Amino acid sequence: MRWRGNKSMWLDLRKIIESPGASAPFAVTLDPEQLRIGAIAGFKRPPEARGEVVNTAGLLNLRGELRAEMICVCDRCGTAFDREKILPLDAPLAADVSDEASPDVFPIEGDGIDVSAVAETLFILNTESKCLCRDDCKGLCPQCGKNLNDGPCGCAAPVDPRLAALAQLLDGGDEQ
Repeated sequence: MRWRGNKSMWLDLRKIIESPGASAPFAVTLDPEQLRIGAIAGFKRPPEARGEVVNTAGLLNLRGELRAEMICVCDRCGTAFDREKILPLDAPLAADVSDEASPDVFPIEGDGIDVSAVAETLFILNTESKCLCRDDCKGLCPQCGKNLNDGPCGCAAPVDPRLAALAQLLDGGDEQ
C-alpha cells in the first residue's frame, strides 16, 4: 500500500494477480470533501472503507464495507440531522476494461488500484438523491415558512384557482 496525492490509497496487486485464492487487505480514510453531495452537509468524522481485494479463480474483486456518519439537511423542511450509512463494497476489477462494455468493472492501473477512488465512486452511486429527516416529514408551510413537523401554522389552506368560483358560491351560500 502507498499513498498517492492527498487522500488516495494505492493498493499494489502484483502479489495476488497471479495467485488464485490470495488477497490483499485495505483500510482507508476517505476525503469528506469528495463525498459532500446532494443533501449531505458534512460528516461527523471522515468516512472509512475496510476490506480486501480477493483473487477468485483469476478474477479480482474488491470486497468490504464503507462506514460514514453524515450530517444531512432534510429536502422538505431544511432541518439538519445525523444519518449513519454502512455500505457493502463489492466491485469487480480488471486490467482491460472497456467503459461501454463493462460500466461496473473498475480498471486496474498498471500493478494496482486506487482503493479510495473505487470506494468514493461506490459511495456516490449508492447515495440517495433526496434526504428526509423522517419518512413522514411534512415540510414547510408554503405561505409562512413554518416547519409543519412542529405543528400546524394557522395559515388558511390555499384555494386552487380553478375552483375559486366554486369556493365563492359555497361561501355565499353560508351567509343566507
